[in-house]
Amino acid sequence: MRLNVQNETAQLQTVVLGRAESNGADPTLDQTFDAKSYDSVQHNDYPKEEDLIAEMSEFEEVLKKYNVEVLRPTLIEDCNQVFSRDVGFVIEDQFFVSNIIPDRLEELQAYREIKKLFKGNKINTLPEEVYVEGGDVILYNDYIFVGTYKQPDFKHFKTARTNVEFVDYIKEKFPNKKVLDFELKKNDQDPYEGILHLDCTFNPVGNDKAIIYKDGFLFEEEYQKIVAIFGQENLFEVTKEEMYWMNPNVFSISPEVVISEKNFTRLNNHLENVWNIKVEPINYRNISKMGGLLRCSTMPLTRK
Repeated sequence: MRLNVQNETAQLQTVVLGRAESNGADPTLDQTFDAKSYDSVQHNDYPKEEDLIAEMSEFEEVLKKYNVEVLRPTLIEDCNQVFSRDVGFVIEDQFFVSNIIPDRLEELQAYREIKKLFKGNKINTLPEEVYVEGGDVILYNDYIFVGTYKQPDFKHFKTARTNVEFVDYIKEKFPNKKVLDFELKKNDQDPYEGILHLDCTFNPVGNDKAIIYKDGFLFEEEYQKIVAIFGQENLFEVTKEEMYWMNPNVFSISPEVVISEKNFTRLNNHLENVWNIKVEPINYRNISKMGGLLRCSTMPLTRK
């Protein structure tokens, strides 16, 4: 397999989709490591495994409808393996193994067989001090957008997953790319006030459009950098309530086709009727109760 990912929307050929079987016992409040899961547990609304499996099966069916090769990680008993995006990611023809939080280290074992397919490609293991999860890395051709948190209380937040050391690391790896970093608001318990990953507040679609939640950025001037690149007319601004349900976290099969959650009525209407992007709506609301959505569940390996 020749790895190739230049952006978020080019024609998808091969993707890893996470899995929801044998997800383990429901976490307690102390065992959650994102605000949405905390909120779900607190309100006795943590999703049932059979609902998660059904939603991911629906996602897989749509991918295969468009002739996408779908790989799945090896099953690990009693382990949450839904969000494959954060275990690793591809930039151009290189694979990066994420340094994820200790609670999730077990997930890495499930990708051994898939990584055997990468023979002949460059596989990067990050230095010990470099922390990143794939949800904080968004590709847009010549740009690499990175969600981060640089404040002194970084280590106090479970939801601070990508550090400034990664920003420096990726700038050295890709000196010809424009690497822009964005500090995100962090909150471990209130999903209305904190952003887990950059793709929960910003996500390109089509060729030159993007979905964005302005108040997810710690600093207004960093949001304005995205406005300058895309143009205000090419941004779909989501509300706080839409951000809570993860509206930005859709997944593109191509510039012309986006898989979205069926309840995202305002967004889906805009994609189809204003931007002429076909929407494949699926049930994915239960997945969102665990702190991620469609993009979070995928690890693209090859795009045309």
